[in-house]
Amino acid sequence: MTKTASSSESAPQLLHLVFGGELKTLDSHEFREPHSLDVIGIFADYPSAYAAWKSAAQRSVDNAMMRYFVVPLNRVLDFSQATPAT
Repeated sequence: MTKTASSSESAPQLLHLVFGGELKTLDSHEFREPHSLDVIGIFADYPSAYAAWKSAAQRSVDNAMMRYFVVPLNRVLDFSQATPAT
């Protein structure tokens, strides 16, 4: 009897961070108050992160300086290169 791999075992987990804040200027990505960023959360896949991003962005539609971002954490963090703590 063979054991079939579940989708969570066969596909890598692709976490996404959704956060935002008020920008200093419209043509930059510098935040006015980095210490008070609005961290929406970390999501297991892009579609759920996109839905959270869209909801947060729509809540702040009246503030032109407010921006939200989706960051694919698998592109930022490479755990295969991590060294164990000593």
